Amino acid sequence: MYTPMLVNCSNCRTPLQLPPGAQSIRCALCHAVTHIADPRAVPPQPPSSVPPPPSWNAPSPYSGAPPGPPPNAHGRKKAVIVGISYRYSRHELKGCINDAKCMRYLLINKFKFPESSILMLTEEETDPYRIPTKHNMRMAMYWLVQGCQPGDSLVLHYSGHGSQQRNYNGDEADGYDETLCPLDFETQGMIVDDEINTAIVRPLPRGVKLHALIDACHSGTVLDLPYLCRMNRSGQYVWEDHRPRSGVWKGSNGGEVISFSGCDDHQTSADTSALSKITSTGAMTFCFIQALERGHGATYGSILNSMRTAIRNVGSNGGYGGGDVVTTLVSMLLTGGSAIGGGGLRQEPQLTACETFDVYTKPFSL
Repeated sequence: MYTPMLVNCSNCRTPLQLPPGAQSIRCALCHAVTHIADPRAVPPQPPSSVPPPPSWNAPSPYSGAPPGPPPNAHGRKKAVIVGISYRYSRHELKGCINDAKCMRYLLINKFKFPESSILMLTEEETDPYRIPTKHNMRMAMYWLVQGCQPGDSLVLHYSGHGSQQRNYNGDEADGYDETLCPLDFETQGMIVDDEINTAIVRPLPRGVKLHALIDACHSGTVLDLPYLCRMNRSGQYVWEDHRPRSGVWKGSNGGEVISFSGCDDHQTSADTSALSKITSTGAMTFCFIQALERGHGATYGSILNSMRTAIRNVGSNGGYGGGDVVTTLVSMLLTGGSAIGGGGLRQEPQLTACETFDVYTKPFSL
């Protein structure tokens, strides 16, 4: 079996996965090209009395860490933020790029993510490698987890279309795989939950934390995590076991993975101006930020409860969450009006995780 090789970018030193047989690779972050020397061309080194450097066995998202100096200090924060409006198409959405900007602001100003460690993919980017095509989204997901070490905090935020397609290997309880829709999905296809799980969940070593925030239709189990938190309208919850009957492990390699999704697998999410009263946002993204701004971010359960309450009240014309209670973050970012209507939201945010025993009551942190 082929074992992926990691090489450091010649410019920014980000670890990169080298495709089989490749002699060079371009970094998705800084775009520098790193050329790989042919090991057959390296002359043999004379024996030396100097002891060889230690082999660094730091955890890697792939099988073994590359040789070289020790990794950067643990505790790094990295994020990939994707917002797709599908502009000028029949699939156009109004609030997704707003969602991406809000999430970037939240991570930088509230959770102290370095600006240089956030990879934004939207149609507004001028860099062709940051347009949210299928290829660029795949590369961004690999970049997110490459070189991660215990103590690191990773975030994936996606706002755009989600869908489903028939599952044929029997590992989905409802018979459907959940998917994300890149900008070019009509020609290049969608990104299936199995691929997302393989790319960013299963490689994570112990001590690494990944939060996914997926504001899309049919997104309840789009990371294919083993457990889903099912809540009723009274706030009572149980954990559903979504492990495949085949016995294939869809969890991480010891890392902690928790996902907030915009709705259940059979539901659709919505753009709306009913929440902000200013412009269009994804309902899930707005309610997540609002929960943190209002002090409801103590635990994962309190965030989920706050999000569900806000959406239900708007859906029943309760008016909660808009007008004079627009959150600080959103009011600073979202200006101007929107023609999209509000009200009638029919979605239930979901919480999925690699493990169940304490996630709901566990303190939330990024």
